[in-house]
Amino acid sequence: MKKSIEALVTLLAWLLVSFAAWGQQPHKAATTHKPAASFITNADVIKMKKAGLAESTIITTIQTRKSKFDVSPDGLIALHRAGVTQAELDAMIAASGGPAPTAAVQPSSPTPSAAEIAPSQGTPGRSRLPVVSVMQNGSPLELPLEKTQLAQTKTKPTSMKSLASDSVAMQALTAEVGTATNVAASHINSSLGSSTMQQGATIFSGLMSHRKPAVTFVWGIPNPSSTNILQTSTPNFAVDYSNVAGVNSDDFEPTMVKLTPAQSSCRIVGATEGKEDATSNPAADWQIYSSFLEERVAVKLQKTAKGRYHIAPASSLMPGEYAVVLRPVSKSKRFSGGDVARGQGDGLMFDSAWSFEVSADAE
Repeated sequence: MKKSIEALVTLLAWLLVSFAAWGQQPHKAATTHKPAASFITNADVIKMKKAGLAESTIITTIQTRKSKFDVSPDGLIALHRAGVTQAELDAMIAASGGPAPTAAVQPSSPTPSAAEIAPSQGTPGRSRLPVVSVMQNGSPLELPLEKTQLAQTKTKPTSMKSLASDSVAMQALTAEVGTATNVAASHINSSLGSSTMQQGATIFSGLMSHRKPAVTFVWGIPNPSSTNILQTSTPNFAVDYSNVAGVNSDDFEPTMVKLTPAQSSCRIVGATEGKEDATSNPAADWQIYSSFLEERVAVKLQKTAKGRYHIAPASSLMPGEYAVVLRPVSKSKRFSGGDVARGQGDGLMFDSAWSFEVSADAE
């Protein structure tokens, strides 16, 4: 009897151990087999873009998820063509890391050296907006980037004066200036600040009672005068657009234009004709600059590195309103109307302006 009891106790103990081990197996399996980590890719960003997700949502996803992005030139161009915005591209490049911008080559005299007038370099490895700095009182000062606004009119682009007197286009610009979120530019004699993109609406539709296939598009800068007052008639500028995503810097070069004040509301940069739906067309088929009307200023231009220049007027400027702008090297360069409307890629380059005023007592 004693042996039978001992055998029964042994059997029960074995069963208890077996059941305990069996009960632990699911937990062990769950902790042993971990799912593989997923990475967000270029295709995921494009998918979110096409699904209509907000830019802020896409950027947050890029910043908070592990990623494997292709930020090579071909990869960035493909993203740009898929409608990925500048801010989203910046977030992708920041998440991927990248080489620091190449140092500018020091120019020869009499142009100020790169060290004297170089724009701020920003965060290494990140795409950034074009930067323009001016030499003032022996120090480089960064000018704020002003995004031009776009209006439509029936007036033919024959002269800047006729465009300035077009009440329809100017009223549209004035109305949109009132709703834009403008960041005031610093006076040229104030402390150096970082470049600020002045935000504003870019498309003004429904301005005419009878629409025609071809209309005139007018580029204007908000406000009747610049807050950047120069006390010299021969200013020197440094321009840097060497690290703008989705742009071939060799396609553009800086120049200066004289601005035309219009009805105490804005300053006209220039104008061209185009189809009425040009700004909604994503195809790169709009030759904006082939017949663009503007008052260009003769300049002395020196390339210091890829996408980096020093620029100065060829002769003393008369008092008035001017701007440094970026223009295609080839007059036949084609633009996507969608890029121009959204101010991204090549459109960002063409829409950007850095205005300044040469004072009446400038030396």
